[in-house]
Amino acid sequence: MSQATARPGRRTQAERRAATEQRVLDAAVALTAERGVRAVTLATVGEKAGYSRGIVTHHFGSRRALLDALVGRLQDAFRPPAAAAGTGLDRLLALVDAYLVHLDAEPEIARAFLVLWVESLAAEPELRPVFADRDKRFRSAIVDAVRAGTADGSITADAGAEALALAIVGLLRGVGMQMLHGPVGPDVGEIRQQVRRLLGKGLR
Repeated sequence: MSQATARPGRRTQAERRAATEQRVLDAAVALTAERGVRAVTLATVGEKAGYSRGIVTHHFGSRRALLDALVGRLQDAFRPPAAAAGTGLDRLLALVDAYLVHLDAEPEIARAFLVLWVESLAAEPELRPVFADRDKRFRSAIVDAVRAGTADGSITADAGAEALALAIVGLLRGVGMQMLHGPVGPDVGEIRQQVRRLLGKGLR
């Protein structure tokens, strides 16, 4: 009988390491959402996760490496979905809808992402290039959908794809920032409906 057969419930070292890192990143997300990025230190994250600072240092090495991993985790959560089927307008509306759904479905992750995005402008300027790159990729997905729409006739031919992408990201980020301050009145379902109507009517 092999060792793996004899101990079916025992995790490998790689699995234990991955579980520890996940727990640490969950703690970093919670701290960022609750208190902002300045609260994220090796010691505070370790305490939040139920570990020592030494464990966090062993896995990430430095605060900057921990922040880089945190940003990666948040960006993976906000990754644009694969291109939807249908017209270019359908693809654009699916991108917008997915963003708004995510704001509502994972509020702690959404809050941490938006807090980090804002604080990259001042408190943590070394994170600014990472967020600039992420925003550029999101705008690129919107540009592709708009150009597909102008090609297939679902979006008006005079739509400026790059300017429109910048405006749409600004709209979505603005909605998120207002939600960050607390309940905004309308629920996310109604906001999604109104944004779809605004874009759908305006771009056809």
